[in-house]
Amino acid sequence: MAIQGTKHNRRPDVVVYVNGLPLAVIELKNPADQKADIWAAFNQLQTYKQDIPDLFTPNVLLVISDGIQARLGSLSADRERFQRWRTIEGENDLDPLGAHRDLETLVRGIFHQGRLLEFVRHFCLFEEDGQIIKKIAAYHQFHAVRAAVERVVEASRPDGDRKGGVVWHTQGAGKSIEMACLAGRLLTDPRLENPTLVIVTDRQDLDGQLFGVFAGAGDLLGESPKQADSRQELRDLLGNRPSGGIIFTTIQKFATEPDEDKFPALTERHNIVVICDEAHRTQYGFKGRFDTKTGEIRYGLAKALRDALPQATFLAFTGTPISQDDRDTQAVFGHYVSVYDIQQAVEDGATVPIYYESRLAKLALKEPLLPQIDAAVDALFADEAEGFPEGVDDIPAAERAKSRWAALEALVGAEPRLKQVAADLVAHYEQRSRTQPGKAMVVAMSRDICARLYAAIVALRPEWHDDDHLKGAIKVVMTASASDESHLQPHHTSKQQKKDLEKRFKDPADALKIVLVRDMWLTGFDAPCMATMYVDKPMKGANLAQAIDCPSEQGL
Repeated sequence: MAIQGTKHNRRPDVVVYVNGLPLAVIELKNPADQKADIWAAFNQLQTYKQDIPDLFTPNVLLVISDGIQARLGSLSADRERFQRWRTIEGENDLDPLGAHRDLETLVRGIFHQGRLLEFVRHFCLFEEDGQIIKKIAAYHQFHAVRAAVERVVEASRPDGDRKGGVVWHTQGAGKSIEMACLAGRLLTDPRLENPTLVIVTDRQDLDGQLFGVFAGAGDLLGESPKQADSRQELRDLLGNRPSGGIIFTTIQKFATEPDEDKFPALTERHNIVVICDEAHRTQYGFKGRFDTKTGEIRYGLAKALRDALPQATFLAFTGTPISQDDRDTQAVFGHYVSVYDIQQAVEDGATVPIYYESRLAKLALKEPLLPQIDAAVDALFADEAEGFPEGVDDIPAAERAKSRWAALEALVGAEPRLKQVAADLVAHYEQRSRTQPGKAMVVAMSRDICARLYAAIVALRPEWHDDDHLKGAIKVVMTASASDESHLQPHHTSKQQKKDLEKRFKDPADALKIVLVRDMWLTGFDAPCMATMYVDKPMKGANLAQAIDCPSEQGL
């Protein structure tokens, strides 16, 4: 079938029509032709978009195949975003037809009548970042959302256990899109009777990132989300709410007021669904702990959250679930409803393999002090498991950890050591950039060390510095406080300036090549041009896994 364009007529190989609308275009290449691979099909689709743009106005899916390999992408997807569709019926049955049958698996998996209509309705959304980007779910997201909906419906029944389960998807698997698609499905499921969704994170930057994704998905969700900016606003948004709504909050806003023994119940409705992002953190603390300063028994914020919403169903998203005696993700939220680990993500090309190289910058310690330092580091990691520094759900534990962290920080941040780290980092980055061009992130222990390490680096490479946040090759990205010391204040940035820096860092052509961070950008940050991460900070367990997952979703 020839399609007339403004300049040329073109003949796409396959066009899939639904009720007269061309929702998908499939471009096929001969597997016997060495020059005609799937990327030749990709390039041909780009030509079609230029020559016959009207064909793509209602488009949802683009498919490229050479008869052996097959990839699926959205209208605006680049090569990296074209992915395999490896299932037909469910996510646990990968490549059910065997190797080298990608195309048949894709066609039977996504173009089944019921699944295609469901996909069009619930798994497409838009994002605006200078230009409009169309995003669609991958196969693991599609099946995870379907499984999570069924589990939430079951758990929220009057006789349900209120445990919506755990979605364990590695960093880089697209949890933000996944959560938005899930929200759209839950809001429109008649079995939930117009539920209220509460999206809980434990950091302001994560709350803002996720809220931005949902705010841009208004057509998918059918309503605009609300963001609680204060404890009182959170209570006002949830208190006796009759139905509906999407409310974003950090878990810290569930802290009790000074005159309260426990957080008051805000609603007794059973059709409230709490979706906890990065649920391996700050979602425990159910056991009371004795506060030596006040003489009172204190509980973690997770208990306050459940006191506020006693009949809610709780669903967890995490890339690093944990299982410890008193901190078990499945014990709190229920069994896994979907698992997509880093190995499967690497096989799919959603993330890339990571490689570790040790770079030693020794601490200047006297030999007799080494056992004491080892013990202090072990205690620090034990305190970190209680919620520091990611989120404070146990005040005494956080205070203990702060003092231990400060002692170790003084050693790590010693001036001679920072100069050694700066020299090694600059030399390594410049050498690596000759063979592996890309950007780098430096993870340091504290904002103070970030600022002083920045100074040590620009002393070696002064041309990298610029006072203007829109210029320069290196920047510090961190939170700011009016009480900060003078050497921190040049690195203060507004919310808009942080967005500008993020946009610069994600742009491969921009001069910004290196950023220094403490915690920011370690979660939910996608920059394909980032090739290297330098970690100069004690990390262990889930926090370490998250950090190394960050470059794995990029280009390391």
